[in-house]
Amino acid sequence: MAWRRKGASQRRGTPADLLIVGLANPGAEFVGTRHNVGGDLVRLLAERRGGRLKVEPRQRAELCEVLIGTVRVALAVPTTFMNESGAALPGLLERTGIDDLSQLVVVHDELDLEPGRLQLKEGGGNAGHNGLRSISATLGAPDYLRLRIGVGKPPSKQAGANWVLSKARGADGEALAVALERGADGLETLATQGLERAMGDLNIRG
Repeated sequence: MAWRRKGASQRRGTPADLLIVGLANPGAEFVGTRHNVGGDLVRLLAERRGGRLKVEPRQRAELCEVLIGTVRVALAVPTTFMNESGAALPGLLERTGIDDLSQLVVVHDELDLEPGRLQLKEGGGNAGHNGLRSISATLGAPDYLRLRIGVGKPPSKQAGANWVLSKARGADGEALAVALERGADGLETLATQGLERAMGDLNIRG
């Protein structure tokens, strides 16, 4: 792990046990787009657990903390654009007291998975995802957990950027709605029962 906290932590009180960061672009024009499903899932989890995401300018993110069982979980959605997602991470890690990247989960859209398919994994490459590229560059390591939410590949005549910045409709939209609920279930399992069980629940087809 390359990232290390420098100096005194900004954290006051008990550190969080887990930090879950959902990637999304800010602004009304991006609401409901494929690229924003990571942020949508984190918002859903916050709502389930009675959390209220609040903009924290110093962390460059919306942030709240919730309890899942007895586990203290910080939920965040960066307020940066997707390509600059990494700018939020140092402040979030300091604020939440997280000092091990195995306690960080980044939730993001994934073109290489069919719409609605989920995959929880440890580390790995960026697969062309600019948000992950920014985070890995900032942290100096890819050794964090990722929850990938499949949005499918674009039609052959449509560029990937246009695809992820559009809204999923019809069967794809329904599949993503189900995936958000399943993804939130899986993150709750991760918090309370651990990575192996969560991967077993999430990394299945259908």
